[in-house]
Amino acid sequence: MNEQEQTNAHRIKVDQELVVAKRKSAKPMLWVAMVSMVMFFAGLTSAYVVSMKREDWVSFDLPQAFYISTFLIVLSSITLFFSQRELKKDQIGKSFGLLVVTLLLGIGFIIYQYIGFNQLRDLGLYFTGPESTVSTSFIIGITFMHVLHLIAGIIVLLVVIYNHYKKKYSSRDMLGFELGAIFWHFVDVLWIYLFFFFYFIK
Repeated sequence: MNEQEQTNAHRIKVDQELVVAKRKSAKPMLWVAMVSMVMFFAGLTSAYVVSMKREDWVSFDLPQAFYISTFLIVLSSITLFFSQRELKKDQIGKSFGLLVVTLLLGIGFIIYQYIGFNQLRDLGLYFTGPESTVSTSFIIGITFMHVLHLIAGIIVLLVVIYNHYKKKYSSRDMLGFELGAIFWHFVDVLWIYLFFFFYFIK
């Protein structure tokens, strides 16, 4: 082996080691990010509980659209679960189709969240202004922050869908898919927590 071939072989080895290192660090970094998000929403919901002691606190029922959006996001996690299961069996077409359905359900969730905001407004409940209340400001604000995280999840799904379309995933290489799935399931569970929190604590 001449010097050029040795250099190329060394470069390939270094590149492979970098890929392995990135794969090992990807999941821990994602978990750290999710823990920070949990702490963020825990702080918001804690402030919600403390504010309930105020004399001007107003209780109200959640808009019906929030119930529909909850059903949609739970269903999206189910379709994503089956998409990942099909990918493990190298059923690429079925996996891709279920992934697209997951995306559509996620978009549906955002649409019904927006409808829910409008339903609150129709009841005279506003985020800010003279007609707003502390409780509505908290619920709309916290819900909106979750929607922003879910939009990030939508972007992640779009990247996964693009890579899936390019056939970059298989039963032997699922890291990118797994990272996207973990994040999506996380925002799903986060909303379920927020929904039941607002449902029971008001």
